Amino acid sequence: MDEPGAPRIEIRHEEKGERGAFFVEAEAGRLAELTYARTSPQTAVIEHTEVSGALRGGGVGRLLVEAAVQWARRTGTRLVPECTYAKSVFARHPELRDVLAG
Repeated sequence: MDEPGAPRIEIRHEEKGERGAFFVEAEAGRLAELTYARTSPQTAVIEHTEVSGALRGGGVGRLLVEAAVQWARRTGTRLVPECTYAKSVFARHPELRDVLAG
């Protein structure tokens, strides 16, 4: 997915209690973020996805959703996308839907 000469985007993950996020950070702070809340040990609701103007249009939002999907597959977590952006990614990419809750 990386293009030659394009800067590498590092997506990080944090989870504190019932809340978590996948994010891209720089010295100035977070440039992109997907937040979620656990509704049970096996289920997480994607609440919001935001990408700063500096990264917008580069596919970073989709990379955040894909990182959440990879995490969900690894941990056996089912995802519920409430965020309209995440919903649109799942609608366009059926190969990611295996992690969706019921």
